[in-house]
Amino acid sequence: MRTNIVLDDQLVQEAMRLSRIKTKCELVEQALREFVAFRKRLDVRDLKGTGGIREDYDYKSLRGDRIAD
Repeated sequence: MRTNIVLDDQLVQEAMRLSRIKTKCELVEQALREFVAFRKRLDVRDLKGTGGIREDYDYKSLRGDRIAD
């Protein structure tokens, strides 16, 4: 998708320096990927206590004798 956006030059330069990414397009794409991944992690944390995983679920019991406590 082709888009024109106005970006803060200093912010772009600092991000390019820190990430060692060479192009603005690649930098914006990487920033979007990281943003989406971050938001997905937040969404998963929001599920705690909503019935997705029981509070009394004991994952260690499924391991059996493979890992000692």
